[in-house]
Amino acid sequence: MDRNLALELVRVTEAAALACGRWVGKGDKIAADAAATEAMRRMLDSMEISGTVVIGEGEMDEAPMLYIGEKLGRGNGQEVDIAVDPLEGTNICSKGLNGSIATIALAPGGGFLHAPDMYMEKIAVGPAARDTIDINASPTINLQRVADAKNCYVEDLTVVILDRPRHDKIVDEIRKAGARIHLITDGDVAPAIATAVEGSGVDMLLGIGGAPEGVLAAAALKCMGGDMQGRLVFMNNEERDRAKGMGITDFEKIYQCDEMASGDVVFAATGVTNGDLLRGTRYSSGGAETHSIVMRSKTRTIRFIETRHSFDFKPQY
Repeated sequence: MDRNLALELVRVTEAAALACGRWVGKGDKIAADAAATEAMRRMLDSMEISGTVVIGEGEMDEAPMLYIGEKLGRGNGQEVDIAVDPLEGTNICSKGLNGSIATIALAPGGGFLHAPDMYMEKIAVGPAARDTIDINASPTINLQRVADAKNCYVEDLTVVILDRPRHDKIVDEIRKAGARIHLITDGDVAPAIATAVEGSGVDMLLGIGGAPEGVLAAAALKCMGGDMQGRLVFMNNEERDRAKGMGITDFEKIYQCDEMASGDVVFAATGVTNGDLLRGTRYSSGGAETHSIVMRSKTRTIRFIETRHSFDFKPQY
């Protein structure tokens, strides 16, 4: 994987964040997602790659997609698979809440799990707790293992969980164990990544969320030396048939981080609204400021990039 692609990806996520940032708090998640999607598609088509989308937007968002199988790039560069979510946290963006990001990852062909648009049970931690987690173990056991690995008390840990009725039992158990909980309304990619960022205040992600988002999180955690496990959650036979069509035959399989994202992976994300991982896009007279993260698994280089955009000299994407 050409290392220059990593920095090129930042321009892609910046474009998406600048485009959908205009829709923050306006109550129209479809328009926000469409703006991010179109900006990201334009930027990807300007890159010297032969890209194929293998993780795209899900049908649940009811918005224009970067669809699975779509070809992107000028077609004369390196062949890569693309995992993308132009606006992760569409509801968050539309309501002006914290935690929405524009995100993308690239890998050599076959590098990403071809996850259907369905649910995935997930557990994610940073490098300090690598190889300690077990998705089959109880939250209490996993919390103690992470605390031991980080040389702290369970009471010092913070777990991020989507605020859903399906997680009520997990929330109760975590509280009884003594750990702190940060409930989020949507968007679990950024919190998963935050588990691997020193000083983020996030120690673990737990619970059921989107499977495509799980692959994106795994791509980032692979670059950062973190750890993640995932297991697909099937709601009906239609989802099983869809999974079969994408080459998945073992419906009980627990996917390790390196199985969801393998090879020389590069990942980038730009904040749309403020969050634990990134600051949101800020507009000013004649320009804007963005805050991004970009990383590469081969070298585990992680860069946080602050960019000032001057629309007087370079029109908005």
